[in-house]
Formats: sequence, C-alpha cells, structure tokens
Amino acid sequence: MNILLTNDDGIDGTGLRALYTALSAVGDVTAIAPATDQSAVGRAMSRRVAVETHELGYAVDGTPADCVVVGMQALDTEFDLVVSGCNRGANLGAYVLGRSGTVSAAVETTFFDVPAIAVSMYIPGGDIDFRSFEPSIEEYDEPARAARYLADTTLESGVFEHADYLNVNAPMTEDGPCEMEITKPSRTYEIDAIKDEDHVVLRDRIFDRLADGTLTDPDGTDRRAVTDGRVSVSPLTAPHTMNNHETLSELATAYSGDAIPE
Repeated sequence: MNILLTNDDGIDGTGLRALYTALSAVGDVTAIAPATDQSAVGRAMSRRVAVETHELGYAVDGTPADCVVVGMQALDTEFDLVVSGCNRGANLGAYVLGRSGTVSAAVETTFFDVPAIAVSMYIPGGDIDFRSFEPSIEEYDEPARAARYLADTTLESGVFEHADYLNVNAPMTEDGPCEMEITKPSRTYEIDAIKDEDHVVLRDRIFDRLADGTLTDPDGTDRRAVTDGRVSVSPLTAPHTMNNHETLSELATAYSGDAIPE
C-alpha cells in the first residue's frame, strides 16, 4: 500500500513524524507536506509552488490542497490512501470542516477517487493552552495508533464504498488504547463578533467552553466522544449534495421577464 502523508502544521511537525512512523508499519509512506505552517487555510490552492526533497519525502511551498495535487499529478507514484495529520489540536464540529487545512487535504483527495483519512489530536483544556502547547512525539501515541489501525483495515473492508473520507479525532492520553466510536460532527456553533473600537474581534467560544468543561454535546457527536476519552471517527462525503424541492422547481419554471416584479 502506497500512502501519501500530508498535514497543515508543516512537514517538520511532530504530529506528522508520529504518523509517518506508525503508518510505515502498514505501507510505504511518502510525506508531501507544506514547508511551513498552513493551519486553517481550508482548501486554498496556489498557482505555482516550489517542491524540495525532504528526508521524509517532499516539502511543498504551498497549502495542504496543493500537496495533494502535487502528489497525485506530479509524481510517478500511484497512491492507495492519503492520510492528513496528525494535527496539533482537534478538528471537531461541522463548522470546522471547510476551514481546517488538515480536513481539506482529505476533501481534496476525494476528487481523485482515492480514500482519505484526516487525523487530529484533541488536547484537553485546563492548564494546557493548545494554541502554544507543543506535544512530544509520545503524546501522539493514541492518534498514531488509530491512524495505523484504520489505514490497515478500512481499504479491504469496503468502508470507502460508503464514505469518501474519515475525520478522526483522538484524545491526547496516557491511558490508551481508547475505545473507538463512529460519530457525526457536532452542530454546536458559538463564534462571536464583538466590536472593539475600530475593529471587530472574532472569537470561537467553543474552545473556552471545552477548556472549562461547560460545553455539552449530545451522545453520538464527535466532540462528546473525544471529551469522554474515546477516538471519534466521522465517515463523511466530500462533494456538496443536491437536494432539490418542488418549491424551487416551481420558481425556476416561472422564471421569465414577465414573472420578475419590477
């Protein structure tokens, strides 16, 4: 099995190194990852990128989506699976799916009809500020274990006949191995915009509520699973789905110069 490994934290990220080691036990791994941190860039894509060799593969002066396209189109290797991660910090909730560079690399992969797994690590709050905390490679053990297991088992099992990609979030824990739960992304959304003199401050209050333990998500959601110490696996589809309704069809049928009010 040929595995393309990418991320959005940069090719020298500790999380990528942890997955490289774990995945090398089940396949031939080539890292094709951003040369620098590209967190939260979504599916942004460049017109032209520099590509340099790296001890783990290739460093791309671009985004995670760029890395996937480079791997699929500019190299001689045909990849059976793309794994993105391990992200330093969780990617939980429906609202982050289009924003996360880690998840977006998996989404980009699906348009090449190749299975993909996005892997992130939930860092508990309390005394730890995940924005500045730098986990050791050993602290990525649980997401690395989950990534290895899923890479080794999902292709043959037919999982990707029903899902385009998996969004995996594992807790940072010393009490592993954890249980694994199939989840759906939480719909909870708590982003505020507060005017501050000449600026507007945008703040994602979910992180604060996760840290102080006041955020409650229902059973079956990704955030509930990881905060309860389980590995969350959300099987997702990438292309936007079409859901027509007779009301819209009637409006389209009625569309004409005469039908539009002046």
